[in-house]
Amino acid sequence: MKKTSYTLYRLTLNTLDLFFPPVCGGCEKTGSHWCADCQQRVQILNGTVCEVCGLPQDKSGVCATCHADRPHFHALRAWTIFDGPVRNALHKLKYSRNFSMGDALAAQMTDFVKDLNWPIDVLIPIPLGRQRMRERGYNQAGMIAQSLAMKLDIEFAPKALMRRKETRSQVGLSKQERQKNVLGAFQAAGVSEKTVLVLDDVSTTGSTLSSSAEALFSSGAKDVYALTVARALPHHGLKHV
Repeated sequence: MKKTSYTLYRLTLNTLDLFFPPVCGGCEKTGSHWCADCQQRVQILNGTVCEVCGLPQDKSGVCATCHADRPHFHALRAWTIFDGPVRNALHKLKYSRNFSMGDALAAQMTDFVKDLNWPIDVLIPIPLGRQRMRERGYNQAGMIAQSLAMKLDIEFAPKALMRRKETRSQVGLSKQERQKNVLGAFQAAGVSEKTVLVLDDVSTTGSTLSSSAEALFSSGAKDVYALTVARALPHHGLKHV
């Protein structure tokens, strides 16, 4: 049923492309939403990373930060680095209503997610606050999560996680400020005894995902894994989200 749903979803997007010719979200070349050149430039985060937070490190195991202050999720992984064409593509999805960009990114990252071999029952996107949802009209993380769930043939539950309070933007905040900003920000329902994959577009410290995992566990989730399209790595010469 989910595979049929994805086929119909793709048919809808392809129909829209007939009226609005696609432009690559990474480089703005015409002809596709995510061109072959930009796909080749994706820097997959598949090296040695912390077993919990997923940050690159020199040796395997759990990093010192996670030993000292372990996040609530079981593990966090990012498909790629928040830079170059991926950064451009996510901005197009987030601010320019390029809805097909979410499907294009989900399609390329599907094999990466499968290789994680996580026993996921349901995929839930990080929700926007009410004010941002009114301003934007859609949740960019939800656009990616919906396509990914259909391709993985698992349940998509966009309403299982909600924001209990409005939070300020995490941009420019320290890790401690980010943790405080999202403390108690979420509530969850309908996840009892389920293993959840919670998805956001970009992570920096993982504070938002950790706070959401705490809410999911409080609602009875069996386990919680976290996934983002990209990871901002300021300590590796890259900029903050």
